[in-house]
Amino acid sequence: HRIECYGFVFREKKKPRKVLPEKAKEYGIPSSFFNKLKDGMDFTSKNDEVVKNEWVTEASTPGRVYAFCADTKYDESILPHIKEADMIYHETTYLHHLEERATMRFHSTTKQAATIARKAKVKKLLIGHFSSKYDTLEEFEKEAKDVFPNTELALEGVTYRV
Repeated sequence: HRIECYGFVFREKKKPRKVLPEKAKEYGIPSSFFNKLKDGMDFTSKNDEVVKNEWVTEASTPGRVYAFCADTKYDESILPHIKEADMIYHETTYLHHLEERATMRFHSTTKQAATIARKAKVKKLLIGHFSSKYDTLEEFEKEAKDVFPNTELALEGVTYRV
């Protein structure tokens, strides 16, 4: 839009490391120290022997990331903020043949949204904010999937899992 507009990035809180109880027992680490291991601390025995955290824990699954980019024209300055997100929502007001109109009205096309998703190496793209001038949405999905195959239409009333 012609006025200032904001996108959002939601990052799930980092999860603690997973303790491998069998390994911890091998090194004589008491279960009372497990919470500290989850926080990434090394263990020092009574004999001053250091047990490295990575020997007895493993990284947990990374937190999920969702980005919301609406009412925006094509702008690569968002790439570092949404890089490798699990899912982004990006507006696609127009089909690609109306790229000039989209730029003039501060909106994006299907291929522009898909290009942002591809360049940011996101896992999934949801597209929406379709112009009411279109009767069907199939062409939006097709054009976006030509550039970024893991694309879905964002439809009212549907819930999407990140």
